[in-house]
Amino acid sequence: MFTAILSACGGNEGNKAGDNTEPTSPSANDNTEKATVKIIGFNKEEVRKTYLELLRQQFPNYDIQYQFVDNKQFTNVVTTYLASGEGPDIIEGADARWIAAGYLEDLTSQPFVSKYYETGLKSSTINGKVYAIPLQSWFEGIWYNKDIFTQHNLTPPKSFDEWMDLHDKLRAVGVKPQAMGAKSWEPMDKQAMGVALNDFYSKPENKDFDEKFGKGEVTLSEAWLPAFTKWDETIAKKNLTPDMLGVEYDQALDEFATGKAAMWESGPWAYDTMIQKNPDLKLGMFPIPGTAEGSGWLVGGPGSAWALNKNAKNKDAALKVLDFTSTPEAQAALIKDSFGTSFLKGADNSELPEQYSDSKSAFDEGNVYAPWANWGMLSGADLILELGKQLQDHLAGGTSIEEVLKNTDKKAQEIRDSMK
Repeated sequence: MFTAILSACGGNEGNKAGDNTEPTSPSANDNTEKATVKIIGFNKEEVRKTYLELLRQQFPNYDIQYQFVDNKQFTNVVTTYLASGEGPDIIEGADARWIAAGYLEDLTSQPFVSKYYETGLKSSTINGKVYAIPLQSWFEGIWYNKDIFTQHNLTPPKSFDEWMDLHDKLRAVGVKPQAMGAKSWEPMDKQAMGVALNDFYSKPENKDFDEKFGKGEVTLSEAWLPAFTKWDETIAKKNLTPDMLGVEYDQALDEFATGKAAMWESGPWAYDTMIQKNPDLKLGMFPIPGTAEGSGWLVGGPGSAWALNKNAKNKDAALKVLDFTSTPEAQAALIKDSFGTSFLKGADNSELPEQYSDSKSAFDEGNVYAPWANWGMLSGADLILELGKQLQDHLAGGTSIEEVLKNTDKKAQEIRDSMK
């Protein structure tokens, strides 16, 4: 979903406020102080374009700088910054290890925090303290080419078996069923998890699984194995093939957008790029289906979040940026370049665009979830990256699906042990 030249960051001396500083309401007229506000994120700048432009308009005397770091390196890069007592002022995400190490500011007492629904704050709240404010929600499903589907009398699947049948029917008429940029760890992760959302998480008795997994009370290899075994049929049927391990995200996007494949797993952030490549492209998105027929599930939920570096060089200015971010105007700017819904109370959430109409039932039923966001100390990128690497090895023929999950459990325990 998501290489950057890393710029040097200033030290931790400067215009820092105390822990209980409350920002005044920001406006373009009262910003007399020259300040640089550095933001680091794993979403490309184009995903934040309208929002960043709005910040620069609102704060003409601030130098708003945005640094993109690819998701593969993001956690390590930010951890290195924070461990040195330096780094950008505003950080995308609130890794539990950064919180445990005291790197992030406790935002609980800031007035803007109360403007958000609890569901948006949950993944950034530890021991009752809030360490980040949510940005717009995100979700991923299966994009499909409506013209190809119409030409061959195909409709979005309601079950996993129907989805597998779609692949067979498309192949039979000479159409590549699915593009996959499996050089990235993300797409297989999310497809397999999508089946687990349908087959495991939809059951009420499993509602506390992620919290228990974070604490080490349960394992993925026991809970997820049936769902991942079901998903593995797509590899057995050669819908996903080892050559895809050499395909980048952008290559898969291009393959799908230019009509060389009928389906592709991704999210709303890819929509504009696909239409730019092919203005005549008619798109739809359906949820990832499960074993039983149903509305399906989208992988997603509260999107990323803005956290504040406790050693921010310009903490006052950064707090004003966070305060302004907590307004309907700023939330609308975030949504403009990457569709999602806002967790801000009273925000004007956009009507569902037509390309997502096949996912309406899933949205209506609340079938949007990202398990790893609720794994506590395991919620950082390391474990989800490990699962992706294990699935890549599986696609290459190196491990069984059971070994994928057992190896991920082993990595999870290593992370828990490192934080004791």
